[in-house]
Amino acid sequence: MLAEAGWLVQDVAELNPMAGRGVAVREFRLASGPADYVLYVDGRIVGVVEAKREGETLSAAQAQNARYADGVLKEHRLAVWREADPLAFRYASTGAQTAFLNRLDPQARSREVFSFHRPATIARWMKEADDRPAAPTYRARLKRLPVLGTDGLRLAQVDAITGLEASLAQDLPRGLVQMATGAGKTFTAVTETYRLLKFGGAKRVLFLVDRNNLGRQALGEFRNYVTPDDGRKFSELYNVERLAGDEVQDSSSVLICTIQKMYALLRGETVTNDDAADDSSEDVHGSSDGSSIQDAAEAGYEADAPVSVEYNPRVPPEAFDLIVVDECHRSI
Repeated sequence: MLAEAGWLVQDVAELNPMAGRGVAVREFRLASGPADYVLYVDGRIVGVVEAKREGETLSAAQAQNARYADGVLKEHRLAVWREADPLAFRYASTGAQTAFLNRLDPQARSREVFSFHRPATIARWMKEADDRPAAPTYRARLKRLPVLGTDGLRLAQVDAITGLEASLAQDLPRGLVQMATGAGKTFTAVTETYRLLKFGGAKRVLFLVDRNNLGRQALGEFRNYVTPDDGRKFSELYNVERLAGDEVQDSSSVLICTIQKMYALLRGETVTNDDAADDSSEDVHGSSDGSSIQDAAEAGYEADAPVSVEYNPRVPPEAFDLIVVDECHRSI
């Protein structure tokens, strides 16, 4: 799992922190005893991994994380990134389940993750923490969003945005925005996306739809949205793209995609850029009259077992800081 996520795994006897951007060192001795893996990023000690056999609960491994407060031995102290919290990024994993704790979060708590984060991702988090010490993480910045300006917003949109931001500030990972047809939910989503990109420091947002025509409509709304505090259009400040191939571009701040294409991408399948072909395939996967993947399943298309995906380095779990699911009452 570490190798899949881009980590170079070494034995402690062969320690060479500069051998790669991210180095995971087995059986590294800390002040409190040996750790299963200690993580280096750009030559600095930043984290630790507690490994357990599959079938064991992660609660015991997470409890062991507390002993890492003793830090590193004296001979490694100069390599530590943050003296106050030398092992800020902590993982516990059985291989089947992985939990992650970011000690820099204002209310640090363990949460389940799909896999280990990439070294480049942790390097970005390190830079953000150094640049913004008052709000060193994305979750910290969600607690410090500026007051919403209400000019140009309907009452329902103000309620939706303020309610969602209150939910995010409480560290709740999911929120449901329920709005009547015609209330301007896409405009609401664009407004919130802009606020999270500008003030929350989000790197990339996924806008997930179940039909291509909804993707095209969303693209138009994002591009034409006039930012309330800047006056320029959204697309003049941030790149907005629809998924057009087998890669998520580093330059994209907003990616608009159908669930069918995202599933294909996660599965490692070829993703077509032929909208006409996609629209015709929606007769099976989610047609324009409102039927959906769920409808197809109820008609007898369901798989023998739940569908799943493996780790895909082209679109790792941390590729998106926020996912906006459009029309969640249908297929998604």
